[in-house]
Amino acid sequence: MRVKSVKFFFVIFKCFVAFVICFLSTTVVGQDLEPRAYANLPKGTNVLAVGYGYNKGNLLLDASLPFKDFEIDTQIFAVNYIRSFSLAKKLARVQVTLPLADMQGRVLLNGEEVTGSRSGFGDMRVRFGVNLTGSPALDRKSFSQYQQKAIFGVSLVTSVPTGRYYNDKQINIGTNRWGFKPEIGISKRFTKIYAEAYVGTWFYTHNNDYLKGNELKQKPTVSFQAHASYYFKNQMWVGLNTNWYKVGEVAINDVYNGDTQKDWRVGVTFSVPLTKMQSLRLQYHTGIYADLGLDYDSLTLAYQYVFF
Repeated sequence: MRVKSVKFFFVIFKCFVAFVICFLSTTVVGQDLEPRAYANLPKGTNVLAVGYGYNKGNLLLDASLPFKDFEIDTQIFAVNYIRSFSLAKKLARVQVTLPLADMQGRVLLNGEEVTGSRSGFGDMRVRFGVNLTGSPALDRKSFSQYQQKAIFGVSLVTSVPTGRYYNDKQINIGTNRWGFKPEIGISKRFTKIYAEAYVGTWFYTHNNDYLKGNELKQKPTVSFQAHASYYFKNQMWVGLNTNWYKVGEVAINDVYNGDTQKDWRVGVTFSVPLTKMQSLRLQYHTGIYADLGLDYDSLTLAYQYVFF
């Protein structure tokens, strides 16, 4: 009886670990820093990743909030699933990410220190992308013989308002609005170097329940990110990452606050294979420049499993 209980415990534990690892994206705060979004894959590839992230600093899941002296510790568990397939003989992929966050922080508001906590699911992200040139949809056998060319692709990232939201709070995990980011990306694999760059613009719907019935709207946010990765013989790789944001101006009941934010972040990613189908990925990134908010350090660890 005890042996069965121990086996049952390990089954539950493995299921939990698998759930946590799938949960990770690079970050869940709208600061995309995701390498290999347009990388070449065989069609029919499935990628399941689970991860844990820790962020510390002035981190707001809604970058429009004009708080100063804001400090927060955020722990994030995330599930991430990717599926590649053929669309009009082009390589396409869909990616779904769901975060779970726990936030503990303090803020200086009107000269007084206020502490608080939030926990719950964040907004789900869905990315649908197609590589238009440079990576046709190939099966595993044909893929191994294909010499990759420069890739040009397009994506649409959708932020789904699944996150926990309180209409009487200014700081929330969820945003209570939809977001849509059309994006274009280019990438090129050299002998040992993989280089890529993406540019996109976030468009947001209105939050009609901001602070008990007020309307919050925001102008589009422009984003740019670039990555350069060096590959070793055993498929281990290390990458340098950077991104830049210009956050759109916010209005409450059609009154704009006059503030625009610019943010520049840099980071490093290290990926090591465990087996042919499994790997671990560690990423760290930090802010170089921030007008207001989003001045934080982030560390994430993810386990990735590939299957067909």
